Amino acid sequence: MTTPPLRLEATGISKQYASVKANTGVGLRVKPGEIHAVLGENGAGKSTLMKIIYGAVQPDEGELRWNGQPVVIKSPAQARALGISMVYQHFSLFDTLTAAENVWLGLEKTLSLAQVTTQIREVAASYGLEVDPDRPVHTLSVGERQRVEIVRALLCKPQLLILDEPTSVLTPQAALKLFETLRTLSSQGCSILYISHKLDEIRALCTHCTVLRGGKVTGEVDPRTQTSAQLSALMIGAEPPQLKHEPRKAGAVALELKRLSLAKSSPFGTTLVDVDLQVRAGEIVGVAGVSGNGQQELMAALSGEDPRGTPGTVALFGKDIARASARRRRRMGLNFVPEERLGRGAVPTLSLAQNTLLTRTETVTGAGWIRVGRVQALAEDLIARYKVKASGPDAAARSLSGGNLQKFIVGREIDAKPKLLIISQPTWGVDVGAAAQIRGELLKLRDAGCAVLVVSEELDELFEISDRLVVMAKGRLSPPVPIADATRTQIGEWMSGLWTGEGAHLVAA
Repeated sequence: MTTPPLRLEATGISKQYASVKANTGVGLRVKPGEIHAVLGENGAGKSTLMKIIYGAVQPDEGELRWNGQPVVIKSPAQARALGISMVYQHFSLFDTLTAAENVWLGLEKTLSLAQVTTQIREVAASYGLEVDPDRPVHTLSVGERQRVEIVRALLCKPQLLILDEPTSVLTPQAALKLFETLRTLSSQGCSILYISHKLDEIRALCTHCTVLRGGKVTGEVDPRTQTSAQLSALMIGAEPPQLKHEPRKAGAVALELKRLSLAKSSPFGTTLVDVDLQVRAGEIVGVAGVSGNGQQELMAALSGEDPRGTPGTVALFGKDIARASARRRRRMGLNFVPEERLGRGAVPTLSLAQNTLLTRTETVTGAGWIRVGRVQALAEDLIARYKVKASGPDAAARSLSGGNLQKFIVGREIDAKPKLLIISQPTWGVDVGAAAQIRGELLKLRDAGCAVLVVSEELDELFEISDRLVVMAKGRLSPPVPIADATRTQIGEWMSGLWTGEGAHLVAA
């Protein structure tokens, strides 16, 4: 019996960016129907390799073979024509177009927009991915945009599907449903390149794993035979540090919400309804929930981006801030890390040093002069302390990998010594080593007496660092539950809006 050719074979792939060698002699072999993990820490060269396969980047050296035949993939359009689809970590969507229009751009022109809209609804329903085809992309949260990308890729009926962190927006139940779908695709002959920093996912789903470190392949294993610690050691050269989350008594109330209600600011937003919440000094409160259930609106109301709250509904250290500006809130000790790194957490075209000026105004004199030396020194210190892989403080924000930019932004806000830190998706797309570092820093803040509010769709993360958990669903907030009493099953059910009890609302399904 003749052995079928490899679906994809990459040999000797090398790519140099200025002083950074992203890939050096990388080899990758993917069989038909194989779910193949590509594992590596942030900056290991995974994204560059995937972009080369997808035609978005051209290699300096090396060869690609597709279904046994040599091929030069010069563009994503050519890759899609061959049967390769990719979901980027940083999305490629036009903000001013609807979800359906964005999907339509990448499909055959023989289809009408109405036909594509119908297909989106069908695929989204069968895969458990909630997508509204008619919503403009600029009204979508990061998680909702990722769902659009996944649906767009699946509509192309690919022979090779490249997925980068596909479960970061899903409930545990929806993630399991996606795994079933991927296994079905695999059984039908579709190959899948799966990039995730969730090692338990890789072990449960993937049948082969190629490990990258420093732009080179350092090993190939069957992840089903490895422990998470072994995979971590292959990836970063050591096991990530174990976090010490010891119970401690919380202090005075830092942030208090009393029946905060806000009408949605756009037709596609979420209305906040009677949100009650307390965050105390010296504790971490985690907010779980599927993206698009009001987290974006809640963060805007807390950061000062949306100062429409009724007086008395938002208090910081006992002072009413419902209609205070973001600047006033920062001066009172509130620091904020948004979910969207590029565009809100950092200006893509500006250097890391210049990006410190977004929130660290102590480097500017009262007369408005920028103290350039202090700005450079601050950026250099953040790069060193948080182990950010960058060429230096003058590196543009967009030149960093997602995880490294996240470390810089989180470090910038933690270094400001906040009294209250509000952080959204702290380790989205971040490798296990960097995630452990960020979580460790959040715990240090808590132990120093800072109040911390963490919004995350990573349940493992919330269970690891939170003292109390609440769940957001359809614009409402569940009652708080101590972490010792919380279960993943309970939180997963609450993420669908199903909770009852004293002081709680039952959100209709």
